[in-house]
Amino acid sequence: MSAAAPGFGRYRWRICGLLFFATTINYMDRQVLGLLAPTLQKDIGWSETQYAHIIVAFQAAYAIGLLVFGRWIDAIGTRKGYAVAVAFWSVAAAAHALVRSVFGFGVARFALGLGEAGNFPAAVKAVAEWFPRRERALANGIFNSGCNVGAVLAPIVVPWLTLRWGWRMPFLVLGALGFLWLIFWLIFYESPERSRRVSPAELACIRDDLPEAAQIKISWHQLLAHRQTWAFIAGYAFTAPIWWFYLYWLTKFLNKEYGLELSKLGLPLVVIYSMTCFGSIGGGWLSSALLRKGWSLNASRKTAMLVCALCVVPVVFAAHASNLWLATLLIGLAASAHQGWAANLFALASDLFPRQAIASVVGLGGMAGALAAMAFSESTGFILEATGSYWSLFAIASTAYLAALAVIHGLSPQLKPVGQLS
Repeated sequence: MSAAAPGFGRYRWRICGLLFFATTINYMDRQVLGLLAPTLQKDIGWSETQYAHIIVAFQAAYAIGLLVFGRWIDAIGTRKGYAVAVAFWSVAAAAHALVRSVFGFGVARFALGLGEAGNFPAAVKAVAEWFPRRERALANGIFNSGCNVGAVLAPIVVPWLTLRWGWRMPFLVLGALGFLWLIFWLIFYESPERSRRVSPAELACIRDDLPEAAQIKISWHQLLAHRQTWAFIAGYAFTAPIWWFYLYWLTKFLNKEYGLELSKLGLPLVVIYSMTCFGSIGGGWLSSALLRKGWSLNASRKTAMLVCALCVVPVVFAAHASNLWLATLLIGLAASAHQGWAANLFALASDLFPRQAIASVVGLGGMAGALAAMAFSESTGFILEATGSYWSLFAIASTAYLAALAVIHGLSPQLKPVGQLS
């Protein structure tokens, strides 16, 4: 065993904690609209299709932002790039409190989507900078569980703030939280080589993988020439719309099918998103554990992703579940499996590409996922207005992950790293 033994310093896990809290705030910010949708629909008077348009405004900006931020963060570095992204989205989150119309919400959501797009390219790049390959899926799972914790906290905090001070207060409070996090980020984050808090032994652990190529500028054309890039893009594009569907339509589904109002939505949502915490960390742990047992990278990642894909299949029965808690558990299992899938998908980016290209690859995949989610959101609005039924939407969700894994395997059967990209 080399200096990679886990006892030689753990500062990298504090960095993972910073990424976790940023992702928690990120998801609380975007969860607010879904939670307040029934209230705002009565107050402002939007239709199902107008609500879909507001969501699409966020997703369009998110797609643009992922492409821009991914490239930009690779160019200027994780510390500065993440700081700018968090500051931008925090201002946009607070700005929701100033709007009074459907158009105003569309503008505010567009700005929020543009800023929030920086979170995942920066976080995945930070994990690649701070963790050896065998720990990355677990680290990705831990920071990505911030999505779930944010989604758990939001149904508790947002109704409480709304019922006491009105629907504008949650937007202001969460905007302020982003700036609080930013202070800690600027104090504690540096690259491992520059950080005075990292011991030589821990640095050796972090850099325990095979040496990588020298830092070079990598074009999108170079990235898109590789099948591994398209494998990552496909994995994101097939499955991201399903997570967006849960995020923005779950409260409306529970309200329509079971009559849950804002004050009663909290417990089912807490159960669902608490389950996703286990899925996010568990999915990352599974592939990391298989790697430690001597499995190949290809077998470890794809086995974990297959387990997650199979766990999503039963969600098809949620639309016609006989009671609230059966629907809650089915959706919770599927959402949990999505997060385990995401932890391993993010790990693929750092498995297959050198560090200087990771944020760009995540940005490309995220853009594809956001564009696919835009199309799915628009379709969802029309389907619900035309049929009033969620069955076809849950049916699509149940098969999306198996289809994505088949495409990933077809494009990258062995998950071979792309090399120097020079």
